[in-house]
This record gives sequence, structure tokens and C-alpha cells, in this order.
Amino acid sequence: MLSAPEYFTYGLMFLYVIAVFWLSWIGMRRTRDIQSFSIGNKDMSPYVVGMTLAASIASTSTFVINPGFIYVHGLSAYIHYGVAAPLGILCAFCLLTRGFLRVGEDNKAATIPEWIYHRYQSRGFSLFFTFINLLSVTFVVLILVGCSTLMASLFPISEQTAMVVVLLFVFSYVMMGGTYAHAYTNTLQGLMMLGIAGFLFIYGLKYFDGGITPALQSIGDEYASMFNADSDLYFGFFSVFLSGFIITFALMLQPHILTKVLYLRSDRDIGKFIFTTVAVGTCFTLMLSLGFYARLAGVEVASQDAVVSTYLLHEFSGSVWGQYALALIMITLLAAGMSTLDGILVSLSAIVVKDIVIPIYSHADKGLLWSRIVLVLIGVAGAVIAWNPPPLIGLFAQKGVYGLAAASLVPILFGVLIRGVIPLWIVATAAGIGLFTHLYLNLIQGIANPAVSASYAILLSAAFALSSLGINWLYARNRPLLKAIEIISD
Repeated sequence: MLSAPEYFTYGLMFLYVIAVFWLSWIGMRRTRDIQSFSIGNKDMSPYVVGMTLAASIASTSTFVINPGFIYVHGLSAYIHYGVAAPLGILCAFCLLTRGFLRVGEDNKAATIPEWIYHRYQSRGFSLFFTFINLLSVTFVVLILVGCSTLMASLFPISEQTAMVVVLLFVFSYVMMGGTYAHAYTNTLQGLMMLGIAGFLFIYGLKYFDGGITPALQSIGDEYASMFNADSDLYFGFFSVFLSGFIITFALMLQPHILTKVLYLRSDRDIGKFIFTTVAVGTCFTLMLSLGFYARLAGVEVASQDAVVSTYLLHEFSGSVWGQYALALIMITLLAAGMSTLDGILVSLSAIVVKDIVIPIYSHADKGLLWSRIVLVLIGVAGAVIAWNPPPLIGLFAQKGVYGLAAASLVPILFGVLIRGVIPLWIVATAAGIGLFTHLYLNLIQGIANPAVSASYAILLSAAFALSSLGINWLYARNRPLLKAIEIISD
């Protein structure tokens, strides 16, 4: 016999599912072809787009996984994720939004590789970006693991069963409405996430009664230090702040994030869009404090990735009202994961169809069907990896996604900021340097923090591009003189 809180949990979950499917049905009525499936029909409010993006950025990483890093590494990890990262987000959108939208509007681009094709007029380079964007599957794995852990703690099912349920649910509503389903459900999920982030932050302030610094120092001096000498991830200015800023700036170039700019009607919506994204996203970072609260509460966890779920059970499962609150919180955390999972699935399926199937096989009339087929294949691939996930799933996801970010920065940043023609060999080489330097440093040289290895790779990639552009400019400027010297020498 189910208890009253259990009935409440099942009822709340049922209402959430009904609300999501209703919003998806509305979205399906507006989805007519692959273009509207990918970026909509340019009729969404900038506030809806901003909320959609903020929820996509936060996701399982901020609400479930990253508090585990704060639990283990302390203040240094909080600065990395809660200070440096939001600054990177703000700078990226202030710098890139207008130019990216301009190029996308001029060429009717719906994906990052399609944008790359129109900017550099190279189908081969566009295909390269299509394939490296599949590295986003590592983030699909992170979300699936986080959501299945939460669902298994909320309902009497195994994590594998929970993963299948999550996939089937997300597939069903995304295949119905594409971008509109993603945007409308993200707005609902984002509002839920805002309420829960604020509630949990305020609820846990009791652990800072004697002051934040004394509370953290009670764990250890290094735990309360801006640079944690005992940490293998966050131990100096570069690993704590600079790498957090650089990699988060670059992460805004992911397909399920930057393409949100293409949802906007015109550049008049940019200010409202950026304000909503940054304001809501900053509120979401309050969830990182749960890492501190769990440590100060003396919560013992089986693994770093389970910090949030273990802390919530510790705080709320002991009373009847707490069980009601726990149901609402856990379902909201599930919504946080789904708010990014649906966006990644939409963007990756659109990329495969728009940048592989249609250019090569010319099946534009079946683009919507192909996008739904690819959606399932990507989800299944993610589930196969997540079935027996690697330890520290947060670091696993960062290895792949940060490689994509390192490869993307120069082609997109330079493509936006430089109006003229940029030699393809420069941006293509810079992209390769970014990707392979990150993988080499992280996987072979043993740099433990993927943000550090990716930041080194980004700096090297940008330095190569700048120096090559400078040399190319000097050569072009002095070409007549060099030609004259050549003639005289002959």
C-alpha cells in the first residue's frame, strides 16, 4: 500500500508528464519541416529563448553533478563553476550574438556546421564540424546517468530501467515538436528550476550560521581557500579562474547552445535575450551551494556524482512534509536534466540531417523524417555508454565536450569578429590544434582537469590563428614589393 507522500509523488510526476506532452503537442502544430524542427519559425519571444537557453546551460551539470566537485574540492571549485563560468557565458554572448545572428540570417543557417559552411565556403570543413559535434554524445551520457540516479532514488526501479524511461519520455515529446517542444518545455522546466534553486539555497543557509569562511574552515584551511593546494583539479589561478572563464566562453559555441541565437526574430531581441539568459543562469548557480551544505552536514556519499541525491535524502526523507518537498525537488532535478537532453538531441539530429543527409543524398523532402530517425540513433548510442558509466561522469563528459569547444573557438569567434575573407587553412589548422592538443594533454600527458587542458589548447589555437593571420596580412600588403624584388633578382 502506497503512503500519502508516495501518492503525491506519482501524482506530481503524472501532472508533469501531461504538461510536457501538452506543450509538445502545441509545438508539433508549429513544426512543418526540418527548418522549423531545427530553429523554429522566428516567432518566439526573446524571453522564452533566454529561459530556454539558461535551462539548457544549467541542466544536470549544475543541478546534479557539479555540486559534487564543490563537495570534494571546496571554495576553489565553487569559484571555477560559480564565478568564472558565468563571466565566460556573459562575455561570449555579448561578443558573439549579433555577428552570429547576422551571418545565420543572411544564409538561412540552422546548424553550426551549416553556419561554418556559409562562412568559409567549404563543405569538407563543414563535415569536419559535423562529426566533431558528435562529441556532444558524452554530455548525453552525463545527463542520462544523472537522471537515472535521481529517478531510481525517487521510484522503486533500477537505474537502468530509469534510464530507459527517461529516454523514451524525452524521445516522445522531442520527436513531436522539435525546437518548439524543446523551447516550451524548457520554459516550464526553467521556472521549476528557478523555484527549487532558490528554496534549496535558502534552506541550507543554516549551515553558514557562524559565517561562510569559518564554516568552510571547519572542514579544512585548503577547503576554504580560493586555490586549494590539496586538489588535483583546482589548485592555482589558471586552473580555478582562467580555465573556467576560457572553457565556459568556448562552451557557448556548442550546437545546442549557440544555435539558440538563430531562434531570435532580429537583433532588436538580443538585449532581452542576453539579460534573461544571464539573470536566470546566475540564479541557477545557487544550486552549487549544495556541495558545501552536504559537506557541512557530514553527509557521506558512495560517489561524488551522488552528492546531491544523497544530501536531499538526508535533509528531507525524515519527515512527512519533507517527503512531499523531496518529491517536488527530485522531479524538478529530473526536469533540469531533460531541459538539456532534449536540446542536444534536437541539435545533433538536425546537424546530421542538414549537414550529412541532405548535402550528400539530397533528401530534403524527407528531412523531418530523417531527423527523427537520427534522434533515436543518437539516444541509443548515449544509452549504450551510460549503461555501465565510467567513474566521475562529470570529468568523462568534459573530456569530449571540451574538445568540441576547443576546436570551435577560432572558426566561430574569428568568423564573427572578422568581416573579411579568412583563409580556410588557418581556421582549419587552428581547429585541429584545439581538438588534438586538448586530447593529447588530457589523455596522454595526464592533465587531470579537462578545463585546463582545453584552455591550453584554445590559447595555442588562437595564438596560431592570430600569428598566421598577421603573417598573411603582411605578405598580402607587401606582395608588390616582393614581386618587384623577385623581378630584379631575375
